[in-house]
Amino acid sequence: MVKIFVPKERSSAETRVAATPETVKKLIKQDLEVWVEQGAGVKAHFPDSRYEKAGARIASDPATAWKEADIVLTVGPLGDDLPKFGAIAIGLLDPYRHAETVARMASAGVTSFAMELIPRITRAQSMDALSSQANIAGYKAVLLAAHRLGRYFPLLMTAAGTIPPAKVIIMGAGVAGLQAIATAKRLGAVVEVSDIRPVVKEQVESLGGRFIDLPLEESGEGEGGYAKEMGEDFLRRQREILTEHVSAADVVITTAQIPGKAAPTLLTREMVDAMRPGAVIVDLAADQGGNCELTRNAEEVDHNGVLILGPSDIARTMSQDASVVYSRNVLELVQLLIKEGELVVDTDDEIVAGSMLTHAGEVQHKPTAEKLQETGQ
Repeated sequence: MVKIFVPKERSSAETRVAATPETVKKLIKQDLEVWVEQGAGVKAHFPDSRYEKAGARIASDPATAWKEADIVLTVGPLGDDLPKFGAIAIGLLDPYRHAETVARMASAGVTSFAMELIPRITRAQSMDALSSQANIAGYKAVLLAAHRLGRYFPLLMTAAGTIPPAKVIIMGAGVAGLQAIATAKRLGAVVEVSDIRPVVKEQVESLGGRFIDLPLEESGEGEGGYAKEMGEDFLRRQREILTEHVSAADVVITTAQIPGKAAPTLLTREMVDAMRPGAVIVDLAADQGGNCELTRNAEEVDHNGVLILGPSDIARTMSQDASVVYSRNVLELVQLLIKEGELVVDTDDEIVAGSMLTHAGEVQHKPTAEKLQETGQ
């Protein structure tokens, strides 16, 4: 019988868990044995008793579970503990920033799948963890901005006079940006949106946002629907156009990220200087260096009265629902690897091959392998 282990996350800041009682029950129905480390789901509000009721075994001795597990499910990168030779590790393994851990997994004979590498194809939509977590990030970014802004979002007509609606600018209309647009509109704000991909204009307008047209000579559409890295000349012209818009904004939410690379700078110091005191910036790319030149990861910056928030992995702040959707993404990938109760790693499958990080003692993900070669590891 295939054994699955869900350990506590190595990062004390991580609040999510890779399996919920719901997904544990579905795994057990497929004749899989599930072990959950004691307290693994507490921060996501899933006590051990709920896992036991779902049919899981609570591992009070995680060392044994690590040694015996055939599949280990995590949210974040692995730490010192690794699964046994030939076992499988699945999680948001962040290979771009944890290449050394990837090398260790390869040396230990661990087959690993990075959820952030899941191909963006129709068949893999149910496994797209980046999208499920970005959706939460876009929603929470608007609530965070509304909480810290010193004025209303909606238009209000009161006995004391009319209060105009807040003006919100969203930079980047990917999954996080589109959810941010929808949430800000539900709160009554006027929303403007900037994106280097003209193809998203229709989606923006369908949600009630106003698209800021940019003088594009080429599409900013990259592989898999992501925005691609643009040249400095384009970024300079983009900033000139956007400065006029952000100077009148109450809230700016930036969401532009490029996998494996530093986040592009969309808001310069000069652009922030043009904003009025009391405005709020929420930079969802803080983990990758930030879209705002003044962002500091996991910190707040007050720049001449403009509040710049750089939340680190904001999806963690909604630990329960973030865990629910992430665990469903993981469940779908596990089901792809189980055939008639046995583990089958089909490298001819597009999803399996695309998300595979290590296998057969080697680093399969080309960008990570190249980085390790450059550093001599």
